[in-house]
Amino acid sequence: MTSPAELPLAGVRIVDFTQVMMGPVATQVLADFGADVIKIERPPTGDLSRTSFPNDPAGLTGPVYCSLNRNKRSIVLDTRKPEDKEAVLRLLDEADVVVNNFRAGVMDRMGFGYDALKARNPRLIYAVGTGYGIVGPYAHKGGQDVLAQAMSGVMARRSDAHLPLSIYSTTFADYSAGMHMVQGVLLALLQREKTGRGQLVSVSLLDSMLAAQTQEAAAFMMRGREVNWGAMPLTGVFETTDGALVMVGAFKADPVRDIGTALELPTLHEDPRFKDHAAQVANKAALHAIFRERFATNTTAYWLGRLEAQDLLCAPVRTLGEALADDQTRINGMILETHNSIEKVRVVGSPVHLSDAVVEVRIPPAELGQHTAEVLAEIGMAPVGKVA
Repeated sequence: MTSPAELPLAGVRIVDFTQVMMGPVATQVLADFGADVIKIERPPTGDLSRTSFPNDPAGLTGPVYCSLNRNKRSIVLDTRKPEDKEAVLRLLDEADVVVNNFRAGVMDRMGFGYDALKARNPRLIYAVGTGYGIVGPYAHKGGQDVLAQAMSGVMARRSDAHLPLSIYSTTFADYSAGMHMVQGVLLALLQREKTGRGQLVSVSLLDSMLAAQTQEAAAFMMRGREVNWGAMPLTGVFETTDGALVMVGAFKADPVRDIGTALELPTLHEDPRFKDHAAQVANKAALHAIFRERFATNTTAYWLGRLEAQDLLCAPVRTLGEALADDQTRINGMILETHNSIEKVRVVGSPVHLSDAVVEVRIPPAELGQHTAEVLAEIGMAPVGKVA
């Protein structure tokens, strides 16, 4: 086990107002690598993700909350009460970073706006996650992952124009914006070493989704061309007799020849409909009909073996459960296990692997307000009344 004092962010204190996904996924990364993250939760229920999992037995902490809140300390404060607001201000006076993902204006109304806190603590790094940005026509609109998919153009881009519009089923925008927030906080901490000053760090779901489309956006703005890697003629998802696989026919001198060899169609590359990329694009429907017919004649394992023998990029289409059970997932250390006071907690670990800073669960996902008395004692205050 890596000594907590040796972790990269040991000694960095973060006051965390975030909830649900974008903010908590960011502060969890910072906590994993040693930051003291103090999560401020509102009475009586705390972070919405504690109870957002449908049909969860009463008394259990929601899996969504557990997935995003390890290695943090939870305190419950009602900032409408003067003594609780004073506790927050004392924490912020000594903090290195404060993070929130409220709508524009909420922190100001609570008395914790950027200018006010900067005047009290010039070294404080003030990180904000929003839906669309902190200024502009959408600054006060409610942001959410699916809305960002729609607003950014991501939802409109499909591998096949004939497919219906749909929602990407993983919180792509929230996770991406959270990782950008981590980058911003780390950069601000590094710059503070040079200047001695904190600063405002801002990320948004919209910006993160635009950044994820950086290649496509440049092609559109500079050439007026649509780039869609999922629509390439030699790429696709194909059903087999016992499942499905994905094939990417790229990075080969003569991919159609190699695909034909793998599919036991040795003359496929001689068909003039598929002689070059332009012809393949024009005749994609016919080409994919051939692929579908061939892949449907045998098992996923059979075809993967044939494709890999030709050094073609391919993979089985698996369920999440299958991916979690894979030996590579275990070897990569991507499953973390711990216990809270009620049950075993199993969550996905960190995708960032440092040889001298191994990510472990130092603090299990906390019960609501579990550390209130402890944290208040550290700043010389006693809890008033009930803490949760």
